[in-house]
Amino acid sequence: MRKKRAINNIFSSLLLQIIIIICGFIVPKLIISKYGSSVNGLIVSITQFLGYITLLEAGFGSVIKATLYKPIASKNKNEIERILKSSQKIFRKISYVFIIYILILCVILPAILNDNFDIAFTISLIIIISISNIFEYYFGMTYKLYLNASQNNYIISLMQIFTTILNTIMIVILVKLDASIQLVKLVSCLIFILRPIVQNIYVKKKYNINLKNVDSCYEIKQKWDAFAQHISYVIHNNTDIIILTLFSNLKEVSVYSIYYLILNCIRNIICNTFVNSVDSIFGDMIAKKEKQILNNSFSMYESIYLTISTVVFICTFILIVPFVKVYTNEITDANYIRYTFASIIVIAEFIFVIKQLYYGLVKVSGHFKQTKKGAIIEALTNIIISFILVFNYGIIGVAIGTLVSMVIRTIEIIIYTSKNILKRKISYSIKRLIIIIFEFSLILIINSFINIDINSYVSWLLKAIIIFLISSVIVIFINNIFYKENFKKAIYEIKNMIKKLNF
Repeated sequence: MRKKRAINNIFSSLLLQIIIIICGFIVPKLIISKYGSSVNGLIVSITQFLGYITLLEAGFGSVIKATLYKPIASKNKNEIERILKSSQKIFRKISYVFIIYILILCVILPAILNDNFDIAFTISLIIIISISNIFEYYFGMTYKLYLNASQNNYIISLMQIFTTILNTIMIVILVKLDASIQLVKLVSCLIFILRPIVQNIYVKKKYNINLKNVDSCYEIKQKWDAFAQHISYVIHNNTDIIILTLFSNLKEVSVYSIYYLILNCIRNIICNTFVNSVDSIFGDMIAKKEKQILNNSFSMYESIYLTISTVVFICTFILIVPFVKVYTNEITDANYIRYTFASIIVIAEFIFVIKQLYYGLVKVSGHFKQTKKGAIIEALTNIIISFILVFNYGIIGVAIGTLVSMVIRTIEIIIYTSKNILKRKISYSIKRLIIIIFEFSLILIINSFINIDINSYVSWLLKAIIIFLISSVIVIFINNIFYKENFKKAIYEIKNMIKKLNF
């Protein structure tokens, strides 16, 4: 059953990320071409400011998921419903506070923006963009967490696939019809409110969940310890754009958003497909105290994950600027070709992706209190360095802040999980990181001898294929030398997965 659910979750999540990438590149290009880089920057800034409201979750999502593993494993429906009822109460309170936060943003944000936009124009976008967030917290978050914890992520993915495709189709139509940006974003938000409502209805009917008369006094433990963890995640996702909004200009925000769009797609493919889709399975092993199975399964999965991540980010490091050059070829109101910035932010996101593999174990183990200091240090480091450097180095400065904070946090998480969850020597992880650095350096040297003039998607694709094949051969060959046993197990499991899919 675990393997079947893992297969469903991985492939549905992978399909979702492919859809998100395709649609994700269509929409910003349309908006920038139609409404300009400043309007795109404004939308990105508003979205990031709204993102800070997720601090109100206080990390409840991760704690609730971790709390649900045991009663789900033991099929204790009474305790499941009590946890969900408390969760529902928390997230509905958040939705009320969110409304107040929106009103505050409507007053403050128009006053602090460096670019000239009509106040009514900015306020209307703030209100419209926030609609789907309110519905997510009020109707869908609790049931989404239940689906995650019960290893049914594929259901969420299918819902997201439908709404993402529908949203893109409607935006293309509206832009072609010369609709205002407000109407475009309004239709988009109305489409996305379908997902939390459908999640709500589906879980209630499918799993016979009825929270109407359930006691809501269940105590969610470690919720304040998880707060620090959640702060670091929110700051990682939002700080750079917020600081650029306050101390730079919206065109720089737009430039950052294009690179972040690419990296976010790549990050989500790896993390959502290969971490979030299986972390509930590791959580089930921990809940059932299957320590040896956990260690063996994680070591094998670690080899697969780091191999894929290394290949993907080596290719990204080499190909991201050439892609942006082609993607923004017709856009002249801002300079989107930023080599130094791209190099720093790609490495930072690669380190983040490595961290997420090990942090997944922290979440499913419920070790929030034990790791909260590292989360606080990460958040403060990111904010302080980004703030100091943005004045002299602009977009590069905020990228450096992200990189430094990621290095510190990743080292801390790897040390903690090695000592306290996996019970293995830290030298094992150090060896892995040294091998990754060697692979990265070797492929960059080889790339310096590949001269292909990239001036179109076709020429970019040609180089992408060459770099991908070279990277794959080198990384797989080297990893197979050092982790031969894990690779054998991985190949065996992949063959079994393919057989079960009846290919």
